[in-house]
Amino acid sequence: MPPKSGFSRTRNIDYDDDDDYYDEAEYDEQEAGEGTTEDDKEQMRVGTIRVREALGEFEAGVSDAQIHEALWHYYYDIGKSVTYLKNKLGGAQTPRETPKKEKVMSKFDQAASIAVQNAPPSTGKYNDAHNSKVAESACPMTLSLPPNTMPTYDADDFFWDVPWGNVPAHRLGTIVVDHSRGRRGLLGGSKLAALAAKRRKEREEAQAAAPHPTGDADAAVAMLDKLSMASASMPNARNEAPKPRYPVRRRSPSPQHDAPFPETTEEPKAPQPAIVVERPAERAVASTFASTLCGSNLTSPSTVEVFPVPYIHCQGYSNTNAFDSPSPDDIVRAAQSKGTTTKKKKAVSHGDKLADSVGSLVIEESHVKSKNLNVIDEFEKSSPKRIANFVVVGHVDHGKSTLMGRLLYDLKVIDQRSIDKLRKEAETIGKSSFALAWVMDETSEERSRGVTVDVATNYFETERTQFTILDAPGHKDFIPNMISGSSQADFPVLVIDASTNSFEAGLKGQTKEHILIARSMGMQHIIVAVNKMDTVSWSQSRFDEISKRMTAFLTEASFLEKRITFIPLAGLTGENVVKRVDKSAADWYTGDTLLEALERVDLPQRSLQKPLRFSVADVFRGDIRSPLSIAGRIDSGTLQVGDIILALPANETATIKAIEVQDQPVDWAVAGQIPTLHLTDMDPVHLRQGDMICPPSSPVKLVKAFSSKLLAFEHVLPCPVEVFRSTLNSPGGIRSLSAKLNKFTGEVVKRRPRIVKPGEVARVVVVLEKELPIEEGMRVVVRERGRTIGAGLMENVA
Repeated sequence: MPPKSGFSRTRNIDYDDDDDYYDEAEYDEQEAGEGTTEDDKEQMRVGTIRVREALGEFEAGVSDAQIHEALWHYYYDIGKSVTYLKNKLGGAQTPRETPKKEKVMSKFDQAASIAVQNAPPSTGKYNDAHNSKVAESACPMTLSLPPNTMPTYDADDFFWDVPWGNVPAHRLGTIVVDHSRGRRGLLGGSKLAALAAKRRKEREEAQAAAPHPTGDADAAVAMLDKLSMASASMPNARNEAPKPRYPVRRRSPSPQHDAPFPETTEEPKAPQPAIVVERPAERAVASTFASTLCGSNLTSPSTVEVFPVPYIHCQGYSNTNAFDSPSPDDIVRAAQSKGTTTKKKKAVSHGDKLADSVGSLVIEESHVKSKNLNVIDEFEKSSPKRIANFVVVGHVDHGKSTLMGRLLYDLKVIDQRSIDKLRKEAETIGKSSFALAWVMDETSEERSRGVTVDVATNYFETERTQFTILDAPGHKDFIPNMISGSSQADFPVLVIDASTNSFEAGLKGQTKEHILIARSMGMQHIIVAVNKMDTVSWSQSRFDEISKRMTAFLTEASFLEKRITFIPLAGLTGENVVKRVDKSAADWYTGDTLLEALERVDLPQRSLQKPLRFSVADVFRGDIRSPLSIAGRIDSGTLQVGDIILALPANETATIKAIEVQDQPVDWAVAGQIPTLHLTDMDPVHLRQGDMICPPSSPVKLVKAFSSKLLAFEHVLPCPVEVFRSTLNSPGGIRSLSAKLNKFTGEVVKRRPRIVKPGEVARVVVVLEKELPIEEGMRVVVRERGRTIGAGLMENVA
């Protein structure tokens, strides 16, 4: 086995027993191991010879194994090995005694020795030991100890050669300490001591002359008295006068003296009755805190203030009425309970001044002040442009977002640099034709999927009108988002793909459903944009076919034919969007462009005089200054900065901090606009999409069941449904079918029908899962299992 390294052999060593760590048998095994090299053996042989030479007289008692052990342990260090062997084996044999040299005393030690010899003898334990040590130092001799025994010393031995203890007697001084108080003991010094001794002697004589008690009990009592007297008469360890056992007296405290009592040699007089002197108890100086709590009468009249408190004589300081006034916390709580802040009063004391200062630190939350504007007059004075909001609807992939991107690009709302950047990004993923669509589709999900998911908003202006674009998704999975966008619009722009089979597929898909939802939202004018005409070479027959079929369907959906506008265009190339088409193949069309058609739309009348009704479409955090912001459409009424509004169904109030319309700050907003409101004094948990904002003086009623005049898109039966009101989406159900109505006159045709067929109008009772803000005249859409089965108006509360 190869020899262990020094680290492995000492890693777990027990330092209390390191002498026994190695034994000869273990070393023999290691030495005989196969891992010992020739160099190690040679170093061991040479080291053994050198160690024996260095040991000298100790060589006889040391074996080769012990030398090998020491050399191996100290890595062949001869000096350390010899020291180790001498320390370990020093007691094994007695070395030959060598005469020690006489210790030469220094002049200092000689002077100390002479002083000890001339000093008078003393009997103290310390002096005896000290003199003996000095004598030993004066006459040194060899001190022999048992082998392997360390000499021990006590404190006196350790300091035997300290010279400051050998001071001659004639040079010692007496240190007298003047006591600030009289010594504790008998009053009167030796005079009273003699008087006490005389009284004790008289008492003993009187007891000796008294008749001895008879009986065992009397003998025991007499023995106890003698023992008590004996113990009382014994002097104590401090050599004080004996203290009598009987009678017990109350001693008064000793008076304070500036000088010790003088000695007297007068003879003791006759015993006098003990006089108890009562002195008022001495008190420490009361602290400022104690004086403040309990008053200034705690201080003793004899107390002298060496260091007076610097502020105790200041004006307004009073320590007697510190708790007469209410605390600062009480003042703040009282002010908060009253809803007002504390006004400053003239300070009467230091405590009142502190209370007023704390009360003045109450922080009032700054409220937004209203300018109290007459918003309707301000709106009329501003000579505003028309406000028009339109929603872009149609089947998926019919080019809605691309058409709106081209419209904004041709109107210079989007610059060429932005379009080039979007086109470059689209080419990197192989969708170069989607560059214009990405003007509206800004989220990464919409760009990666190639479809619109949420309602995108953008703005542009003409000479007469301020337009707001609401780009709705065309996929059937996002119909609720389309309903939310349609509820904020004044009229729809229906986009139809003129390509072969695309129009037919859309008519069977979301084109029909979008038209019915838009009409159910109260929209009366519609623009039909026949898109991608360049793919059919601007074929007039294709355009006439689409127009004919869509006119029949739109009139069936209650749109008037005079309010339907058809426009052929190409959204990707921009032909007939803002500029007229200049191709000879389109000479047959002489109508308006899309922009001109938007300008000609008749807008509905704004309900400015009615109470405020604001549908919340989005709740978000604006910035660090506006932690709560909402966006939506004002259905009726007006609002301005500083107005207090009521949010339903949470029934919580808030204050309008700021208003933005088309990303511009304004002081007011009116019906028909889609502003962003920055609110304060409300927790965001009380607001969500679909809530209704109204004034606290004219709130919307919360209803759980209502009657509605419903136009059926599919077969309608009593069943669970989803109810949509503007941006609100709530589960509910159709409880009953009350009557079937005439589609044009509204008269009752049949009471309590069992089913309502598509295209028929019926009065139904709708029940909601929980109370929601809905009032008469609001439009609702009913969907069941992902299909829109009907839409209509709320009539009254059921």
